[in-house]
Amino acid sequence: MKQLSVELGPRSYPIFIGPGLLEQLVPLLQLQRHVFVISNPTLAPLYLDQVLTSLGERCQGHFLMPDGEQYKTLDTYAQALDAVMASGLHRDGIILALGGGVVGDLAGFVAASYQRGVSFIQVPTTLLAQVDSSVGGKTAVNHPRGKNMIGAFHQPEGVLIDTRTLLTLPDREYRAGLAEVIKYGVIDDADFFTWLEHSMPALLARDEAALQHAIASSCAIKARIVAADEREQGQRALLNFGHTFGHVIETHEGYGNWLHGEAVATGMIIASHLAYAMQWCTASEFRRIQQLIAAAGLPTQAPAIPWAAWEENLHRDKKVQGGQVRFILPTAIGQARITTEPVPAELLQASITLVTTGL
Repeated sequence: MKQLSVELGPRSYPIFIGPGLLEQLVPLLQLQRHVFVISNPTLAPLYLDQVLTSLGERCQGHFLMPDGEQYKTLDTYAQALDAVMASGLHRDGIILALGGGVVGDLAGFVAASYQRGVSFIQVPTTLLAQVDSSVGGKTAVNHPRGKNMIGAFHQPEGVLIDTRTLLTLPDREYRAGLAEVIKYGVIDDADFFTWLEHSMPALLARDEAALQHAIASSCAIKARIVAADEREQGQRALLNFGHTFGHVIETHEGYGNWLHGEAVATGMIIASHLAYAMQWCTASEFRRIQQLIAAAGLPTQAPAIPWAAWEENLHRDKKVQGGQVRFILPTAIGQARITTEPVPAELLQASITLVTTGL
């Protein structure tokens, strides 16, 4: 087992990573209070009974939300709140998210708002959630006009990552999680990026040692960035590399039709090509990013979205400041830059067009 920490002073919390950790859920997270579990019907037959049995009398109840990004809505949020209230969970209770990023985001928002905020535990069961959404305290639901537009910052008390849950993850969802892993190499760690280039076959085979290294490296990078900029006033925006474009794809194509990681992967290629077009990175660096994404079995071609829809959705993004879209663009492998400087529209449109038609 590996243990990391997100350093936020008195609100610091541990991240436990390793195989079979669900069996140690209660002692590792020191669960002594009542717990309400939020999961979904896909995960329930696999892991819910084990978690409920481990909690024993501490379990206050559970709620199963429908499985899929399209259900991360205010309606589902309201249903979850109804279930928590009906359970009688008190203010000193804990809400535990058992599932992927959709479950974690919605359960976290429930925890952030129930009785003005109760404690929260993340037990992510998808690769994408393990390396990204379970760490950092971003919680939200989607709106038809934009992804994650309604939510709150609410840090968990702890994150428990059982790498064996990835063995039951469908291939498409597993590959989608690799997009977020690749992101960390591009924006922060050139050595990690190079390791990914050499280790992608092992990761695709779900080799235990390779997985643990990839997850721990990703979480360590995110934990350090979050500790320095918890509420995304500056450098934390680097973690949105690929997301500005990816969220447009998800919103326009319909939540769930493109998985989040698939949209982010394509968004990273658009952002990298834009950086190359602006002479911020070299052609070789752009190609390495594109080739690693392709090696992970992720899409490298964006869907055909009208330019007007790109413009509208980009300017509705949460990262817009002073009317200017904030772009996160790589300047080298292992380095990226946040810019609010106006990007030439012809370069932006050309990069989107090229990735849409296939490079």
